[in-house]
Parts: sequence; C-alpha cells; structure tokens
Amino acid sequence: MSTDSQPELKVVFVGIGGATCSGKTTLAKHLRCILPDSVIIHQDDFAPPQHLVPIHPVYQVQDWDAPAGAISWDRLIAFLRHVRETGDIPLDHHSHDHLNEQQDIPIPNELRESWITEFKRIQEEKKAQENGVKIIWALVDGFLLYWHKEVIAELGVRVMLRVPHDVLKRRRHERHGYHTAVQSDPVEGSLWRDPPHYWEQIVYPAYLEAHREAFVDGDVEHGRPNDKVKDLILLETLEMGMGEAVERCCRVLRETALKQ
Repeated sequence: MSTDSQPELKVVFVGIGGATCSGKTTLAKHLRCILPDSVIIHQDDFAPPQHLVPIHPVYQVQDWDAPAGAISWDRLIAFLRHVRETGDIPLDHHSHDHLNEQQDIPIPNELRESWITEFKRIQEEKKAQENGVKIIWALVDGFLLYWHKEVIAELGVRVMLRVPHDVLKRRRHERHGYHTAVQSDPVEGSLWRDPPHYWEQIVYPAYLEAHREAFVDGDVEHGRPNDKVKDLILLETLEMGMGEAVERCCRVLRETALKQ
C-alpha cells in the first residue's frame, strides 16, 4: 500500500424524492448526520427567479410546481455534474432551506449511533485499501427528482417517499410559506405563500403529472414503480415511521458503499 497517494474520490448521488411535505428533507438530514463526508443538495435551490416563474394558464397565478417550469433544469444538471467531478459544492452556491419551517421528527439514538459507527468503519477501510476510495455522499432532496431523465441518470441510489393525499394537504396548509433561492440574495431570498386553493388546483395535480410515468398504469398514489426510475426504493413513510425509513436507506447505502 502506498502511503503517499490520496484516496480516489467517488461521489454517490442519493436521490430522496417525494411530494411536498412528504418528509424527504427530514430523511435527508437524518442521513447527513449518519453518513461521513456527506452534503445535501436541495432541488428547491434551483427554482428560477420569481419573475421568471410561469403563470398557470387556467388559474392565473404563479405556478411553482409544474415540472417544466418549476426548476431551472440546465442549471441543476450542470451543478450535479460539477459536484460529481470535484466532490465539492461551489462556493457561490447559496441555499435557503434553513429559513423554512421543519418539524422535528426524531429517530432512536441507538439507531443513529450504530449506523454512524458502521459507515465510519466502512469509510476508513475503503481509504486504507491499496487503491483507496473516499466516498462523498451527495443527498439530493427534491419534489421533482424523478421527472427529468438527465437528473435521474445522475442518481446512483433512488428513494421516494409516498404519503397519502390528505396527510400531505394538512401538512402543506400548516406551513406559513417557502423561502425560494435567489442566488443574488444569500440571506433572505424570497418568501412564497400559497394563494387560496393553490394545493387543490396546482400543487397536487402537478405532483401527479410529474410522477405518472414512473408508476404502473400511471397510479402515483397506489401503484408500483415501473422501469422509468430503475431500482426505485419506495417508502410508505406514514406506515413505517422515520426510524424504519432511515434503517432501510442505510442498508441500501451500506451495500452501495461496499461496491465502490
């Protein structure tokens, strides 16, 4: 073994998708606390500037949810490729996720600590091998992760959280707004508040539209994933709880790490 050479960097993108208020950001943050050398990339940070968000043709309000216009796709794809090549988040990138409300959903301490120990062991063993590898875990959190084929192709592990309509609706209405990223304003961004009936008229229909092609018979709410998103790990988190969701993800990520 050569002690002078640096380990090879391997970036593994872990997609964590699902509808708004499905718990995907919470899951991503739990995994970030567990995985060594990990970062979160929030897809919301790649929304276009507010003045470029399209107007819904029927309801005549800004539509932050329709897949074609809700994300600056070219910018997101270029960003992911930069992270893959360098292992680093660009210094000029700003996120506003810390300004958004998020309910604390804890997991058992022993679960978290056992997986921290396991992934630390794996990382140290990988680095110590003759052709050592350092894994960078890039957790990509977003409500439209499985719409654009080029984004899907970047993701090495693909997870989706599925929560029933009525629960999503209640959680959305309990929120007071969303801070959207304005890269020229790293402190405040802009605050979006839902206009009346926005969930029923725009948010949920757009969620169904964006994911219909990924499920058998287009049944986003109850169907099985098809081949559009290969090896999609579908988590019914309302039934299993956040602890079990973290456990299932960690088992998959351990196998992924061992193959690097």
